Amino acid sequence: MKTNEIISGGRALACPPDLERGSRVAIVSPASKIDPALIDGATSALESEGFECVVMPYAKGANGSFSGLASERLSDLENALADGSVGAIVCSRGGYGAVHLLEQLDRLPEECFNKWLVGFSDITALHCLWTRKGYASLHGAMAKYIGRGSEFPYYETEMEVLRGGNLKIMADAHPFNQCGCAEGVVTGGNLAVLGGLIGTLYDPFESVYTAEAVESGAVARPMLFIEDIAEPIYKVERILWQLHLRGVFRRVSAVLIGQFTEYRPSADHPDMYTMMHRFFGSIGIPDIPIVYDLPVGHVEANAPLLFGCPTIVEATPSGVTISQRQSH
Repeated sequence: MKTNEIISGGRALACPPDLERGSRVAIVSPASKIDPALIDGATSALESEGFECVVMPYAKGANGSFSGLASERLSDLENALADGSVGAIVCSRGGYGAVHLLEQLDRLPEECFNKWLVGFSDITALHCLWTRKGYASLHGAMAKYIGRGSEFPYYETEMEVLRGGNLKIMADAHPFNQCGCAEGVVTGGNLAVLGGLIGTLYDPFESVYTAEAVESGAVARPMLFIEDIAEPIYKVERILWQLHLRGVFRRVSAVLIGQFTEYRPSADHPDMYTMMHRFFGSIGIPDIPIVYDLPVGHVEANAPLLFGCPTIVEATPSGVTISQRQSH
């Protein structure tokens, strides 16, 4: 049984049990609909790893842009969470719609969340719920890329993490990086989804990583990870200002910036990272590591990240290393 490890003066979140050969993995579609063939591919890949896959009843469904009615998507997740034999819940894709389910899922007992959640993008909303319940989760690739097996660059890495392995991500130096070394636990995800939860019960800086909890050492100091797709530069800047005015950047031990894709330059900034660099320079952020261009987000080579687990970030002029371990 994994426990909350004390790091950097505070506690990390509890890690769910490792997956083993024969572990049951539920595939759900909590948001947008997906080509059923992609679920079939992911099922084959996961079964080749020795896991038993359970495709929930509405995972391959369609209702407008969603995989099903909110009640149907909720039913699949509730049943997967309540099933004690399920060791991991793999989301088929993001899109939009996970936020519809938060209030109802929040009513389930905390122990139901003692299983791995895997996904990213719109699944950030569910990661925030897992955080609220006190459990670590895996920001990682979903059905489309899992189904490619070893052709997906981080396939073996993601499978190893689910089996209890530690994680190390390497990245090249970036001219905007603010070098340093920090310890803490990662939280965040898709910036637009995170921005929509600011000030709610599902805001991780409201539910777990409050100023009081961080300063007292009740929880480990958070590291903010962000990524996004198809968001205009000014909208991303607006959410960063929300986070700043919320006091988030005085609370974190590092800022980890993943991929921001499919946007256009603006009249004010040539690219997203330039805007961010100017933003951080303007707010007087503490002397903490700020790293850009991590290989995490809406890209072909989407590296996994553990949310809530002990993490060390080392940013030097020669590159960035992010080391994560699970608490056993």
